[in-house]
Amino acid sequence: MSVEASPAIPNDRAQNLLRVLIQRYIRDGQPVGSRTLSKDPGLELSPATIRNVMADLEDMGLVSAPHTSAGRIPTRRGYRLFVDTLVRYREPKGEELLQLRKQMSSSDDDPGQLVAAVSKMLSDITSLAGIVSIPRGQHSTLRQIEFLSLSDNRVLVILVINDREVQNRILHVERDYSTSELTQAANFINEQYAGSEMPVIRDRLLQDMENLRNSMNQAMVDIIGVAQSAMDGASNPDSEYVLAGETNLMGFAELSDIDTLRRLFDAFSRKRLILDLIDRSINADGVQVFIGEESGFKILDDCSVVTAPYQLDDDTIGVLGVIGPTRMAYDRIVPIVDLTARLLQSALRTRS
Repeated sequence: MSVEASPAIPNDRAQNLLRVLIQRYIRDGQPVGSRTLSKDPGLELSPATIRNVMADLEDMGLVSAPHTSAGRIPTRRGYRLFVDTLVRYREPKGEELLQLRKQMSSSDDDPGQLVAAVSKMLSDITSLAGIVSIPRGQHSTLRQIEFLSLSDNRVLVILVINDREVQNRILHVERDYSTSELTQAANFINEQYAGSEMPVIRDRLLQDMENLRNSMNQAMVDIIGVAQSAMDGASNPDSEYVLAGETNLMGFAELSDIDTLRRLFDAFSRKRLILDLIDRSINADGVQVFIGEESGFKILDDCSVVTAPYQLDDDTIGVLGVIGPTRMAYDRIVPIVDLTARLLQSALRTRS
């Protein structure tokens, strides 16, 4: 569940108080004071005792005072202890479970469309930003390629992958090609490589081009080079993940500052941040929770990222999850991410 060891666990009384404090802060978003905690029916402690325990928790680095008020908020270390040992997770039931299952069963058969639907579903059901990476290397068999000449030295490359998925790519070329030249090149590729996986085709094209260069005219060589570029993009798509619901983060006070939102959205637009988190989660054993600076990116210091890998035929092929404030309802969010990963695995099996 975690990405690092939890801090030292205090005694039962301190654990219980920390749990209640974090739950209240997650719910209300305001520093929690001893007077508020003393009214909680689950504690049955005097305000003086609560103040002493909170002082101990602060010494342990589990809570902090954001300003001069008596209220405390959880630190990243406090959240880590909460997530790893104190939280009581709630499995999705009723409407939430029905919504998850219904969305998964009604999504398009195309893996890319399914991923987009799951990302939006995660965003909708959690009110956070949902993220799902495109399945890796499992849906990349070329069935057919066609070329269509466009204006301004451009060629439209139409790729049919795994019978159902169609990708269109516009590539710039050095000169215009005739319809017959494009048809001849497409026929050659379809005859030689259709039915092979994209990485295999790329390797074979490199090898075959060297052997066939002397026997092909230059137009064929150039067009096959165009095809190679298109297939590189198909097996390593620009959209390696789908991110949905980023604007949900505007609803949280701690993230709603314009400068913070601008930096967050800018970070989302640059792929390195998200891809790094995906790479760190792809081989994880179940759900991972990155709290604050655990992500390794300063812009996410006030955020938590909950991820889970998903599989097909015992191979891990992708990661899904949510991004939100550290003040998220972990008891609800973590089981939703876990269940969604399992439902996506099941949906991919039925579609493969």
